[in-house]
Amino acid sequence: MKKAFLLIMLSILLIPCFVKAEQVNNNTEIKDENVTENNSTDSNEKSSDIEDNTKDEENNTLNEAENTTENNNDEESTDSENTTDTSLIPNATAGILMDATTGEIIFEKNKDEQLAVASMTKMVAQIIILEQIEKGKIKWTDKVTASANASGMGGSQIFLTTGEEMTVEDMMKGISMASANDATVAMAEFIAGSEVEFVEMMNKKVKELGLINTHFKNCTGLDEEGHYSSAYDMAIIAKELLKHEKILEFSSVYEDYLREDTDNKFWLVNTNKLVRFYEGADGLKTGHTDAAKYCLAATAKRDDLRLIAIVLGEENSQIRNSETMSLLDYGFNNYKIEILKTTDDVVREISLDKATSSKISLVPLDDIAILSKKSADNMKYTYDIKVTNNSLPLKIGDEVGKIIVKDNSGKKIKEGVLTVTENVDKLNFLELFGKTITDMMVGNMNFV
Repeated sequence: MKKAFLLIMLSILLIPCFVKAEQVNNNTEIKDENVTENNSTDSNEKSSDIEDNTKDEENNTLNEAENTTENNNDEESTDSENTTDTSLIPNATAGILMDATTGEIIFEKNKDEQLAVASMTKMVAQIIILEQIEKGKIKWTDKVTASANASGMGGSQIFLTTGEEMTVEDMMKGISMASANDATVAMAEFIAGSEVEFVEMMNKKVKELGLINTHFKNCTGLDEEGHYSSAYDMAIIAKELLKHEKILEFSSVYEDYLREDTDNKFWLVNTNKLVRFYEGADGLKTGHTDAAKYCLAATAKRDDLRLIAIVLGEENSQIRNSETMSLLDYGFNNYKIEILKTTDDVVREISLDKATSSKISLVPLDDIAILSKKSADNMKYTYDIKVTNNSLPLKIGDEVGKIIVKDNSGKKIKEGVLTVTENVDKLNFLELFGKTITDMMVGNMNFV
């Protein structure tokens, strides 16, 4: 009894020390850690069935282009100046080739010119839809009712009728494969209440991405004054969209059906023919209006290398596809990527005091990778790990430190953000009191 009484009295005397604790380890000295390792009304887009009428002609063009690019594979270029060689896409008004992992630009042509981008606009709508799913605000099984406004959009569509209900998943199929204006507007109204409010969300998103050459007036990409983007901005938007891996389950499918068990069965054919004919292609979005001409945001992956190719202002879909493949071929023929650290790799563990977790793991926020010419030798790299923020609370996605990659000579060549693997909060007063009693009982208290 005396021992228990003394413990309780001692814990009461310690309470003021814990009440004053507002931050965790704020005065903890941050150390570096080095690790060495080898390493027209319907000008927006043709409807699915109309576009399918011309697929034979387009498929022949794609097959011819494939044969040409296969022959070019043995003539790999190592000229580092080729990144601005406009002969890769002579017909495009603008274009870009970007590594999807690092965001490094391999090729560019008028990348910042503000242009109409047609249905490529819908990539931002897709980002918002996927974010809403991931946040739990909507579900794939939710039923969306088409308004008169949505069903009357025209252009490329899945022919929604006013009052028709369709799941979010099927709407996303329509947007991703058929570039459906009606489905896009229906989802905009479902999420934001109106297309106007949804477009505000889209413009907010591009600002968050730091894009300065993009502004939207509608969610479909129909021609409208003041509605524009650029090849670079479209590449960054595509890179952001690819962070939501679910999109590839829609964009990679060549054909599918809607209303399959009804009398109104609808055949979907992907407007992006590269997903069928180009090795590794699995997205992302086509576009066509009178002002934008023919546009394409394409992505393909071979081994660890994923590329994003953008072409804007092409004269027809055949040239659009051919020049997009030229960009992708150039990237795959000449470049390689080394994935040094993935988002699952724990690079450090730190101890936390008075927190809901006593230890927390730090991982890269994005994969850490090195893009280089195929002709370059593999190198060894060292890593400096710097913890810059351990103040509670901490949430997944918060920046808590940096990982700095250095080459053999010690030169910094890459820097990435570190985040935590779980959400951590401060212990409240009662939790802190209980932890103190527990530590005292098991002998973990240090009274010195």
